[in-house]
Amino acid sequence: MDTPVPPPAAPAGPRRRDRHGRGMRGPVAPPQVPLAASRAEVFADLVQDSVERLERRWPQLADIDFMVLEVPRLEGSGDGWSDEAVPLGGTIAAREGRPARVVVYRRPVEIRTKGRDERAALVHEIVVEQVAELLGLTPETVDPRYGED
Repeated sequence: MDTPVPPPAAPAGPRRRDRHGRGMRGPVAPPQVPLAASRAEVFADLVQDSVERLERRWPQLADIDFMVLEVPRLEGSGDGWSDEAVPLGGTIAAREGRPARVVVYRRPVEIRTKGRDERAALVHEIVVEQVAELLGLTPETVDPRYGED
């Protein structure tokens, strides 16, 4: 009498195709690859790179919080938008035990830039300008390369 032969065991390891044999299963890129980073995460990294660049020259920046917000808030109730330009960044003075803050607004910056390099340059300019305002200095004093292309 013939005994049935069991099917071969599946190879140990990740499957390379879906159950119909048509493609990869799972995400296209692992989480540690930049492709998997959201636009907000990439933007936050640009701000952090700029801050780290300035902290080498100005160690007191470690006492300042740097934040990224999507868009600026309307000031006042029911005032609506004015004819002024949309701010790209701002500062919040230290008070009541809270450190000073520098805020960079992501969406207005993204709208004004075309590529990553242009965006990184604009983010750095904004951070330098806001830090200069908090420290009471000129942007050229905070970063001697300020304004250079």
